[in-house]
Amino acid sequence: MARRRYAVVGTGARAGRHVHAIAVEHAETCELVAFADVNRTRMAAHNDRLTEWGVEPVPVYAAEDFLVMLEEQRVDVVVVTTVDRYHDTYIVEALDAGRDVVTEKPMTTDVPSARKILDAVHRNDGNVTVTFNYRYNPIHEKVRALLADGAVGEIGSVHFEWLLDTRHGADYFRRWHRDKANSGGLMVHKATHHFDLLNWWVGSVPETVYAHGRLFFYGNENGQRHGYADDERFAFDLKKDDWLKKLYLDARHEDGYRRDQNPFEPGVSIEDDMSVLVRYASGADLTYHLTAYSPWEGYRLMVNGSRGRLELEVVENAWVSSQHPAVHGVRANPEEGWAKLSVQRLFERREDIPLDFDRDGHGGADQRMVDALYGPPGQKDPLGRRATHYDGTLSLLTGFAANRSFETGTPVRVADVIDLR
Repeated sequence: MARRRYAVVGTGARAGRHVHAIAVEHAETCELVAFADVNRTRMAAHNDRLTEWGVEPVPVYAAEDFLVMLEEQRVDVVVVTTVDRYHDTYIVEALDAGRDVVTEKPMTTDVPSARKILDAVHRNDGNVTVTFNYRYNPIHEKVRALLADGAVGEIGSVHFEWLLDTRHGADYFRRWHRDKANSGGLMVHKATHHFDLLNWWVGSVPETVYAHGRLFFYGNENGQRHGYADDERFAFDLKKDDWLKKLYLDARHEDGYRRDQNPFEPGVSIEDDMSVLVRYASGADLTYHLTAYSPWEGYRLMVNGSRGRLELEVVENAWVSSQHPAVHGVRANPEEGWAKLSVQRLFERREDIPLDFDRDGHGGADQRMVDALYGPPGQKDPLGRRATHYDGTLSLLTGFAANRSFETGTPVRVADVIDLR
């Protein structure tokens, strides 16, 4: 069987997991054939890494030569790991050129771009996979299986609280994500993970969304008010991480991009504290909260059903000891963590569900995801973990509607944002 030919567009840190999976881990089924980016220094850094891994460097292309790359390198699949706001450009161009696409989440950042992708999929009968790695976390798979098997009966309500600590959370306010035009804000860039999990777990789609959000902790005025503006505990030194230094500090002369901005500098246009109410088509209600300045990192899920209640608590790290390592998901942070899952049926004692808690690579999810994406074709997927353009769009609907509700102060009908019927 011929190997599928992959090109990666966007060669920041996020690309690294895909590059290694394609070029090294699954070289029997995949072939990495090209990079495309606006920054040649970053592409050279990835090629240097390929050499270290014993793999031949691949041709590099300027971003404006993307279509030329597709033809010259006979690309079968494009992996999109650019800044979020440019995802739609490369997804649509790849689909129109007859290629398949694997894209990092979020699939895109706003309603017009989502419509462009949906139209391109339909007119080309294209194949888009969105890399929702959290679906591949063994704990999340366990929750999916329990709920699908009726562990709590019909789902009536869900509460989901996600806490980003002052290492991981602050990092969104150092990078391009701090500009809502680039990322759609945390309701889109980060919460798309969470809303996808909720759609998957609840087995339904959002109908109505009401939300409040504000910038409370980060940004210039808040930093001054709370006394953190020049706090060295929030400083991030790229020179302390060889890989980040090569990708960003050594590449800064080409595009001026600063990976290490002070999260309390002016220019932040995204929220850091967000509350959301959702009514699903099934009738279930969701209360959701995202905090980006917590002293510890993790999440709590409570599902109330007609036959009982499921509770999940995951502490990814119990406190923040330093700003390193700062590339979330690449390696485990040094602080302690744990996970607890239980089901309590009506008129019965609580049952604690045994868990294998893995703290590397988003709880072991990243490795499982790339094995599924880039491994041999025809793998079984009984839980429906592989996410399509449709799943990608559904995950965005809650975030898009929440952002609109932030602005209007009123509930938003999801069908008024994008009608998928």
